[in-house]
Amino acid sequence: MLGLPTTANAPFCPSEVRGSVAVPAGLPSWRKLLRFAGPGLLISVGYMDPGNWATDIEAGSRFGYALLFVVVLSGLSGILLQTLCARLGLAAGRDLARLCRERYRRPVSIALWLFAELAIIATDVAEVLGSALALKLLFGLPLWIGVLVTALDTLIVLFLNHHGFRQLEAIVLGLVATIALCFAFELVALAPDGAAVARGLLPSLPVVTDPEALYLAVGIIGATVMPHNLYLHSQIVQTRAIAGGVGAKREAIGLATADIASALFLAMLVNGAILVTAGTAFHQTGMAAVTDIDEAYRFLQPVAGAAAAVIFGIALLASGQSSTFTGTIAGQTILEGFLELKIPCWQRRLITRTLALGPALAGVLWFGDGSVGGLLVLSQVVLTAQLPFALYPLIRFTGDRRLMGEFANGPALRLCAWIIFAAVTAANVWLVWGLAA
Repeated sequence: MLGLPTTANAPFCPSEVRGSVAVPAGLPSWRKLLRFAGPGLLISVGYMDPGNWATDIEAGSRFGYALLFVVVLSGLSGILLQTLCARLGLAAGRDLARLCRERYRRPVSIALWLFAELAIIATDVAEVLGSALALKLLFGLPLWIGVLVTALDTLIVLFLNHHGFRQLEAIVLGLVATIALCFAFELVALAPDGAAVARGLLPSLPVVTDPEALYLAVGIIGATVMPHNLYLHSQIVQTRAIAGGVGAKREAIGLATADIASALFLAMLVNGAILVTAGTAFHQTGMAAVTDIDEAYRFLQPVAGAAAAVIFGIALLASGQSSTFTGTIAGQTILEGFLELKIPCWQRRLITRTLALGPALAGVLWFGDGSVGGLLVLSQVVLTAQLPFALYPLIRFTGDRRLMGEFANGPALRLCAWIIFAAVTAANVWLVWGLAA
């Protein structure tokens, strides 16, 4: 075993959790998998946050199931990219942010840090708006008050800082399970047409010809493959203490891949369920104008019943709160990696939330409550614009044999990763071109 802690009692800040969950070499494979499970779950939270809700609901309402294939392709791309992150953390023993600082000139690493921080703020804006909207739907709080109430989640982070990383993973598991069960209920209540849903899995021409569909497709990509998740995963996978040697690393990478695939497949199902719920409840009933989350809540009740609407609100609240935890430790990872700056987790949370409250509150007060859906989708488009700046170093580092050894990307993996990079970059360019025209 590595000379690392063998318990999960360390606080959940990145610099304090390395090797905090032991994975002894002599355990049966199924027990090793249980010990290794967790990082993929934390990453999956970012794949079903309020930004995903906004893009999926608007996509389903406007275009029915036609953009379902974008959700699936984004989810599969996410699995591949997060696998690269795990390989980087386990094989190189360093996270993506730290490697950027070590291997790039100072101006370049600072620019990448600023892009990463912008992505975290955009993500947190979506969490603020989503949580505030859930509070409004469930308890009737005015939206602007709900935005201010979200600042209190800093206290939750302060409380959790005295608990172990495994406890954090257990809390997130409960929140993710809540979201998944809520949408399973929604689908049972709505009973969508299976054949029509299956047709939505096939690529559709309108995505590249309709500017509105393309805008939503880009938003779905940004909401799914979030830039800060790439930095975060390469760090938190190192919370698993494994034996040394090439064989142990190979086994750890296999366990991490299984953890990622199962967690992100669940997230992909949830995102698909959100889109299918909107497509069935609104597009199929002639209500294609229902594009905001609060509208979806109101119109869902007469279609699927009062219980379905309440469950929808509970899932939205769970989505916003679960994203709070991962956003905090992602911010810590980025600060420590790029700047070698260590501050308490609650302070990092307070800084991020303060920076997010301004745009969220200004948007609500200036544009009104009906602007939440548009602001959420915009935040996800911003994430997509930042994504290439995290993808490029990730693909380069994981393809570097001097850094990764025998775990460097092979030709097929490199090709798939560069295709994803090219597709994301092309979508951004196309979107900017379309908006400019």
